[in-house]
Amino acid sequence: MARRLAEFVIRGEIDNRRKGVVQGIIWLEGRDQPLILELAGNACADIAGCLLKFTNRCPAVPLHKELEMNPRQTGRIGDLTASRRIRVPEFPDDKLHLIEKHGQAPPESRANVLYLEWFSETDGRVVIESADLTLELSPPAWQPTAEDEQQRLADAQAAWKGFLERLDARVERHQRGAKDPEEDWDELDYERFFRISDARNDKYGELLDKYGHPEEAHELIDLEMGWNRELTAEEAEEDQRRIDEINADCEAALDEPLPEPEPHREGIDWIRTADGDIRHPLQHRCFESAMKVWHQCDELGLCDADDDVALFAFEFQHTAVKLGGALNGIAEGRDPFDPAFTVASLKRALDRLHRAQAALETVAAKRRRPEDQEPLLPNSLVVEARRELFAVREGILQLMQELRGKV
Repeated sequence: MARRLAEFVIRGEIDNRRKGVVQGIIWLEGRDQPLILELAGNACADIAGCLLKFTNRCPAVPLHKELEMNPRQTGRIGDLTASRRIRVPEFPDDKLHLIEKHGQAPPESRANVLYLEWFSETDGRVVIESADLTLELSPPAWQPTAEDEQQRLADAQAAWKGFLERLDARVERHQRGAKDPEEDWDELDYERFFRISDARNDKYGELLDKYGHPEEAHELIDLEMGWNRELTAEEAEEDQRRIDEINADCEAALDEPLPEPEPHREGIDWIRTADGDIRHPLQHRCFESAMKVWHQCDELGLCDADDDVALFAFEFQHTAVKLGGALNGIAEGRDPFDPAFTVASLKRALDRLHRAQAALETVAAKRRRPEDQEPLLPNSLVVEARRELFAVREGILQLMQELRGKV
């Protein structure tokens, strides 16, 4: 997804007084050095030829570590305007959920926002979009002509298309050597399939971020995703047959009682939680441990105050989610069961677990204050989290070994 920086902005300057070049300097909370922009292209007519200074009226949030960027941003400008109109809720965020909970639409107003988009050579698509910025605009050093505006539109569209082409290239790279769905797949085939899905999801997410969710955007998104191809009569008939089969299977499944897990596999493939749900014991252990850690960190006020703690808690919980995707079918006794698919899914869970372990070690080395030796997280919490992550890791590796023996 695009790197959206609005909530981290303290202040900045965007300078388009030299035609064909947009220069800028942007200070972000949590960074010692500002971003320096050197971008090809021009701003929209309302800012073209001007120096724009902006300051955030709201307290800026420290930049998250996962959003760290190259301090020197080179590339091409996308859209740059201070005249984009958006809907702005008239209630603060902490009140919106109460209104929506009662099925009411929150009152909104229309506001102008600064919309600054560029395509970085190192960091992809970057966007600053905010109605909370105080703007100061200089007189224009040059006035755009109708031809200049046409060229700006063409340049912005070319930058966007070039960005999409890089996303498409990633999909195509992973598709090389992919097997036919009707063939037998091993865990490597499923891993390739996951990478293809991730790449397509990234492109779809960028399209949603760029075009939004309204009905009129669906046609643009379908076009960019390649979903608007005209089907032959045979293809359309085959698609409809598959849809009818899926619908029939779903309707039949709704009429059938949920399968009961095999009693002799209790404690091995499944357990019943206090809420009566069926879960795989390894996934349940990981989930309970991750939630316990998150609550402990939250009580210490660290989940929102420290990026490394937040990342550790997030990756621990993400590991549990990935394990659920890999193991819930086994726990619930759903068929068909493909060991190769499960091993590939467990590898993804293992990747998130390793990220959690790395984040934990970063947190374990931190101190509350530089001048003392008091750790940021209590040693007891760190030791327990290490033990749980190691135990879950060993459980994953053992499961993978057992499942590979069934392929």
